[in-house]
Amino acid sequence: MAANVGLHKLMTKKVRVLADLPSILVGVSGEYFVAAELSRRGYVASITLRNTRGIDILAANSDASRSVGIQVKTNRGKKKVWVLNEKAENDVATSLFYVFVNLNGPDERPAYHVVPSKIVATFVHDSHRAWLSAPGRSGAHRDTPMRQFKDAANQYLDKWELLGLDPVSATQPVAPDDGSRPRRALPSQASPAS
Repeated sequence: MAANVGLHKLMTKKVRVLADLPSILVGVSGEYFVAAELSRRGYVASITLRNTRGIDILAANSDASRSVGIQVKTNRGKKKVWVLNEKAENDVATSLFYVFVNLNGPDERPAYHVVPSKIVATFVHDSHRAWLSAPGRSGAHRDTPMRQFKDAANQYLDKWELLGLDPVSATQPVAPDDGSRPRRALPSQASPAS
């Protein structure tokens, strides 16, 4: 009963600043914002159950010919820095992406940074190694499972096309299926002319 009273107070309290928003709701709101944005762009988005390791959203194009897994990381403000776990160094797949969300403020639209998992893995690995090798206030830094991803230059801001869910046109390169250089789409793979 006490838990229900606490939840009721939480749900009825108006959030004036995002600093008042509990961490669990920051994460959940980020997932729902990403799913809504994907839907707004014409994709099918499904939020997974909490027991789906490393994937918060499954997204597909409208004909279900391509799908991707998305890990969502959300922060309350406008800083383009997100905290990850050391597992991010090894969670790499061509169909796995991160969407880093800045909630910005209660009256502003969120910002989305769409990044392939391989880019995230390389960044967090390299930046963590650099941090470990740099001297701290009282000597060497101690290793920790925490990692950070940064996109200060907005290199991945609104890069939804990186998901590869859009129809392939005759002029777009198609990812090679044999590890060789990219090839051009065949006429049967091209999207119909409008």
